[in-house]
Amino acid sequence: MKRLISKGLMFGNLVEVSSPALVDRYNRALKHLTGNTTGLNDFHVDISGYSPEIGEELGDPLYLNPNGCNRQFILLTTEQKTAPLLNAKFSFSRRALRDFIEQNETKLFALVTRDAVAGELMNSVLDLSSPERLFDIHRIVVEADTTGGDVKNARALQEKIEHFRDDDDAWWDDVLIAEMIGLAKQTGDVTRNPVDLGSFEMKVPDYWTAHFGGLYIFRGVEHPAAIAAGDKAALGELPVKFLLGMDQPNRIAKFLELNDLAEPIVKARGIDAAAILRQKMDFILVDAAAEQGHDLTGATRRDLRMLARRIGSDLPEAYHGLAALLRWAEGGGPWPRIASDHPAYFYTLRAAAGPRRDLVNQLLAELTPLDVRQLFICHKELFYTLYRGWGEQKREFVAEFLAAEYQVDKAGTRAALFGHEPGMEEPAPPPEPARPSRRRDDLVARVGPWGAVRR
Repeated sequence: MKRLISKGLMFGNLVEVSSPALVDRYNRALKHLTGNTTGLNDFHVDISGYSPEIGEELGDPLYLNPNGCNRQFILLTTEQKTAPLLNAKFSFSRRALRDFIEQNETKLFALVTRDAVAGELMNSVLDLSSPERLFDIHRIVVEADTTGGDVKNARALQEKIEHFRDDDDAWWDDVLIAEMIGLAKQTGDVTRNPVDLGSFEMKVPDYWTAHFGGLYIFRGVEHPAAIAAGDKAALGELPVKFLLGMDQPNRIAKFLELNDLAEPIVKARGIDAAAILRQKMDFILVDAAAEQGHDLTGATRRDLRMLARRIGSDLPEAYHGLAALLRWAEGGGPWPRIASDHPAYFYTLRAAAGPRRDLVNQLLAELTPLDVRQLFICHKELFYTLYRGWGEQKREFVAEFLAAEYQVDKAGTRAALFGHEPGMEEPAPPPEPARPSRRRDDLVARVGPWGAVRR
């Protein structure tokens, strides 16, 4: 993993904490939330204030996320909003934190100049002793305050000010006036500079969780379902009509089609489908070549083409399926019939535009793990897990590729892959569950992406 860290592909874009004042504020907040403190004089934090260095010091990578259920956070600066979220257990956690910071940025900026802001993402479930509890999560409420209680005190002062204004006899209430003066010394003038963070709530009808082997929950679509990445049988009975497993590609494909959640890359607008297909083929080739012990050091695209000719008969079926589709896309071949049980099928799809785009792209990344670029962008937790099991040749190639072609232009790469849509870091919040319109007049939507369509 040191290779990834050195290239900025792991623990990248974290916020450095090195000044004694910020370290002291962090320790006060850490003591307030967990009862622990750190002896480190400098460290780095993610959007939630989690520090991998402190996690290693404490021997607890979940020191701000007990039970992996209700994520606690420490804000030292509003600049944390651009940092990643490490050890994510739910797909909605980073979005909730970022939206909360952006909604209250001015107030938070004023608060963190004096103290750290500590809080928690409350989801109404305190433990996840069984998979059924996941379906009790419907909304996220963010609660936060400074370690000195500035927000609490500001609310109390505001209530006293309103009472003072409304009660004609309050002018003679010396106790009330003394309490107001005492609170004002701590909070400042809340009438001109309000510090109340207000309430923040976000509904989460659809999300991914790392718990129980990984589970994708879709409740806000026309045909709800859950998709298990782990052992489906071990989950038992769940309060959802359809529970699908990763070993059921036909059913997953039907689910995506019925809910208009995915579209063929070759029919998507705003992207170079042929270039994307070639890159996916290269990734599949690299995996096969690494398995066979071929040297990939410094391999260029020309080197990969030569390698493909050399081991062509040993390449997996997914490679040949994408090659056939590429020939069609470039006008040199017939339309390939790639059914949902074909190894190349999910490699030919991308998420359709909409509020569930990022969640579906994460699901597709898990279904197509050889596409390491999409895996890294859409499902970093799984990328790091699989990376540990790769051979040295593949590790080196993938790290060099991502550093050279992704890190230098993240926005451009995302636009090339997913079209001119909102960036992956800022997904739009899902709307209220509704019945989406069905494009019955669209032939592709009626027969599926690989039905009786002909070029």
